[in-house]
Amino acid sequence: MAGTARHDREMAMHAKKKLQQCTDPIEKLRLQCLSRGSAGIKGLGRVFRIMDDDRSRTLDFKEFVKGLNDYGVLLEKEDVEAAFKRFDKDANGMIDYDEFLVTLRPPMSNARKEIITQAFRKLDKTGDGVITIEDLRGVYNAKHHPKYQNGEMTEEQVFRMFLDNFDSPYDKDGIVTMEEFLNYYAGVSASIDTDVYFIIMMRNAWKL
Repeated sequence: MAGTARHDREMAMHAKKKLQQCTDPIEKLRLQCLSRGSAGIKGLGRVFRIMDDDRSRTLDFKEFVKGLNDYGVLLEKEDVEAAFKRFDKDANGMIDYDEFLVTLRPPMSNARKEIITQAFRKLDKTGDGVITIEDLRGVYNAKHHPKYQNGEMTEEQVFRMFLDNFDSPYDKDGIVTMEEFLNYYAGVSASIDTDVYFIIMMRNAWKL
């Protein structure tokens, strides 16, 4: 997955450049997340999840503002208000957490979503809907990793580092959900123009 780091850098630069002429509040928020690399949107999602104390999977305006501040997103007050209004689809003063992430994720074609789902299913060997170190054992060969070969890391540590790519930067639990996997690849997808190239990259990366 060495290409991912390069995509991350390209995407971050691309997002920073676009931010300078962006006027749409949701696009501004999306670009600020993407300028942190593929894990940017997922990271914001995790910040919000931590703040959702009552596990209602909704956020009010105050929580929304606090989440953005905690994550270091810089938006003008009127942009924050406008973004909240757009996320609050039924105008009840609350944002649905899942809808928020889906809206924030860069749009992806069905072909891209399908190949991401295929990769997830291949990695989720036990079929329980999450990817763990156990799942990776037969699918991902840690022994080829340079840090394993030079004795710097154990197989277990290489697996864990690999999972951390997809996990949130703030709350790494060694378990990757479909949502986290999609959020990660939505970030990667944002830096790749054509479906064909994205699909070839995924096929090669996961031997699909």
